[in-house]
Amino acid sequence: MTKLFKKLFIKDYQNTEDPKVRARYGVSAGILGIVSNVILFIGKLFAGLISGSVAIVADAINNLSDSMTSIITLLGFKLSNRPADKEHPFGHARFEYITALIVAFIILTIGVEVGRAGIEKIISGESTAFSIITCVILGVAILVKLCLSFIYNGLGKSINSTALIAMSKDSRNDTISTSIVLASSIVTLAFGISLDGYLAILVALFIIISAIGLIKETIDPLLGKPPEKEQVKEIEEKLKSYNGVLGIHDLVVHSYGPLQTFATVHIEVDSAVDVMISHDLLDNIERDFAKDLNVHLTCHLDPLAINDPETNQLKQGIHDIIKGLDENLNTHDFRVVQGVSHTNVIFDVVIPYGVKYTEQDIKALVENYLKTYEKTYYAVIEFDRDFNG
Repeated sequence: MTKLFKKLFIKDYQNTEDPKVRARYGVSAGILGIVSNVILFIGKLFAGLISGSVAIVADAINNLSDSMTSIITLLGFKLSNRPADKEHPFGHARFEYITALIVAFIILTIGVEVGRAGIEKIISGESTAFSIITCVILGVAILVKLCLSFIYNGLGKSINSTALIAMSKDSRNDTISTSIVLASSIVTLAFGISLDGYLAILVALFIIISAIGLIKETIDPLLGKPPEKEQVKEIEEKLKSYNGVLGIHDLVVHSYGPLQTFATVHIEVDSAVDVMISHDLLDNIERDFAKDLNVHLTCHLDPLAINDPETNQLKQGIHDIIKGLDENLNTHDFRVVQGVSHTNVIFDVVIPYGVKYTEQDIKALVENYLKTYEKTYYAVIEFDRDFNG
């Protein structure tokens, strides 16, 4: 279904890395949502008015709000496709996240209003007169919303769009809420029991819970969440595949939108190799990442003395001690600086979130180890955090 929609309405739909194609995805989804939800609003409003059902009228208003969110999504994709400018040097791609957040708050507002209408219906005790026409309209609406949910989900996954995934979940919620209203209509027709107000409250709770989940999902990328583990693994494996790269650390990946990924990394190389050769290696890596992964990578050169026996012995000993404390702890940038009265042992320790040991614990353990040597060593430790989760 989604593939057919893409073939019919999205030019060059397979080239999802192109910002213009990505914008076409959002615009097509927005137009589909506007047309579909306006038609559903008219049909449900008619069914709600002839039956006197507050749940159906509330469901109709929900569809009207969905058409508004489709307009917002359409505008969001249009704005996110604007090029970078002086005020926004990283582009406007985060408009997609803002769009998704607006959609989530609209859904939350609708949920509250549906709940309020349900409570008023229970208090008033008004009767509801469902008919076969009402049930048919609701049944068609369920099928339409189910199709929209599948299409939005497929489009969202194709371009990794938070906004379209939010629209898919909203359509899925509409399918469930309308199904509940349809079940209520059938029960009333068959047994004369009116559940309209109570089901309106149930639908409202479902919508509100879903909206809160959507708000969290859309706020996270705006605040700055860790990158996907698959993306980090892909970057690490590619970096380590280059001849001359001894190791990497301090990899930080952050996004300014689905197609705007920036990263920084420290790359360890042999200090015995000519610095111009190592610098050329890093230049090539940065160009490859921009071309192959569309990642704007900045590399920092870390030369290591790999053939010094004293350095290697200290490095291995401290590595074993820290790994023995917690397997998730890592060291890097290890170097030994000789002095007249003492020698500095300098290195970094990466402490992932959730590790129970403090910086003081780690430093005390290392200092006790260095005291086992006759030579006077001072530990100079820089503590880092793992920004990749």
